[in-house]
Amino acid sequence: MIAQTPPQTVAARLAAGERLTLLDVREDWELAIAVLPGIVHIPMGEIPDRWAELDASAPTVVICRSGMRSQQVAHFLQAQGFAQVENLAGGILAWARELDPTLTAY
Repeated sequence: MIAQTPPQTVAARLAAGERLTLLDVREDWELAIAVLPGIVHIPMGEIPDRWAELDASAPTVVICRSGMRSQQVAHFLQAQGFAQVENLAGGILAWARELDPTLTAY
């Protein structure tokens, strides 16, 4: 089961100093519209070839636009042995709506 973590929870953990890998799986053109600081960017289509670049022992929160692609990637990573993988519930759209209205919704 992949945890569906709300944006407020992720932001609070980051503010408390927790070291999280924020894996953004959106396409390059999407990052040009809205991006969170400190992300690791690997587009979803590249994950099967590049997942080994990530630290499987680190807490990882997967991010996409609405939470659908990131959910799929989180399941894939879990199958590769990632024990602490979560999905950002609602994606970057929820982050913009609930935490940072300066981010462009698209």
